[in-house]
Amino acid sequence: MRRLPILHILLFFATLATTTIAGALHAEVPFEEMRAHWSAGLPFSISLMTILLAHEMGHYLTARVHGVRATLPFFLPAPPVPFLIGTFGAFIRLRSLPPSRRALFDVGAAGPWAGFVVALVATAIGLAHSTVLAARPERELVELGDSLLTAALTRLVLGIDPSTVTLRLHPIALAGWFGLFVTSVNLLPVGQLDGGHVLYAAAGRATVFVPAVLIASLVWLGWKGWPGWLLWAVIITAFLALGHPPTEDDRRPLGSGRLLATAATFVIFVLTFVAEPFKFVP
Repeated sequence: MRRLPILHILLFFATLATTTIAGALHAEVPFEEMRAHWSAGLPFSISLMTILLAHEMGHYLTARVHGVRATLPFFLPAPPVPFLIGTFGAFIRLRSLPPSRRALFDVGAAGPWAGFVVALVATAIGLAHSTVLAARPERELVELGDSLLTAALTRLVLGIDPSTVTLRLHPIALAGWFGLFVTSVNLLPVGQLDGGHVLYAAAGRATVFVPAVLIASLVWLGWKGWPGWLLWAVIITAFLALGHPPTEDDRRPLGSGRLLATAATFVIFVLTFVAEPFKFVP
């Protein structure tokens, strides 16, 4: 008889609680009124948790298909202040090596693809219910940057140029924006990130120059725009650029179909990447 995964369940509901509080804060519910109006955060939290769950279950179920032992998802709650979304994300742990680069690609790419599809739908639905403001709010606010994809979705759904107006995003659209942003960060092509798995599966060890190029690019983006990229450059330098462990059989080629899927996966990275995701506007 299998034991109930108590830790996974507790972390899931703790993260649901912190993301709900974050959602209520985005809905401008004061802390002192949180007990009475916490449900205002549910559209945001349920949308975001669905995106994260889809991402991690994409990894988990694909790992099971390939016979790779993996844990259930670990959700990571975070204080809603200063962390805007109430979570550090989620992850699974692989407890055995993928049998081949094909299996590594499938496991690595399934998460971003699953999360991307859910986040894309959430963003489109949320944009349809978002509000175009007549004037910029007088108080200081955090302005979210647009990726190529979110800019195109705004034009398609609302028929407006996002660079010329101020939008108040519906909570579902806000969750979708963060879901797409998390997808792009996970697809950074280095180390144990999903993008690192996909790159190693496609090219093996012939990509040792990629971390240096990526780190230099993030330092430049952090210097010119969002300082958070400097932190990511440090994290990648310290932990993620140490190389990638081999699969059980690295000799088996990826195949033309998966090579095309590799290109499509990095197209998603380009479409969802935001050079300056957060900007404080006085």
